[in-house]
Amino acid sequence: MKTLTLNREFATRHLGVALLMLGLSGWFGYDGFVRYPATPAADLYRSIEGSDAPDGFDLEAFKRQKTQTQYGFTVLALLAALVIAGHVGLLARFRFAYDDEGFVCGTVRRKFADVGAREVDWSQWEKKGIVRVGGLTLDAWHHAGVRDVAARLPREKEAAS
Repeated sequence: MKTLTLNREFATRHLGVALLMLGLSGWFGYDGFVRYPATPAADLYRSIEGSDAPDGFDLEAFKRQKTQTQYGFTVLALLAALVIAGHVGLLARFRFAYDDEGFVCGTVRRKFADVGAREVDWSQWEKKGIVRVGGLTLDAWHHAGVRDVAARLPREKEAAS
């Protein structure tokens, strides 16, 4: 039996973005926890705004707000990294095996001959490489081997002939 494997290009791109988000989280965290607290409020204003603060401007409130913003960006970027990497991880754990006769997904074995043409949704195949068989979605961008499986699935026009 052959198995679907995680598409290397998909995994590389998405894990690269997850690493980028992790790096941004570290950068924002450094600013919020280390750099901003250590910088005098007037200097922080000058470095962010590119000019001196207007007379009477509350520099300490500005510093608090900018520091809080860095905390928020730290958390958001970290969450983005975790969601993206987690999605890749879930797709890597997806188990689907097939041969010339049929396929196995989880503990369910189905023969290609038993799959009805009306049970297969080809509506996103041409544009996105996605085919649905019953409640199962196979995406050629996520997994290598989906095109081979799709070639074995019935099409509506074949059922009419």
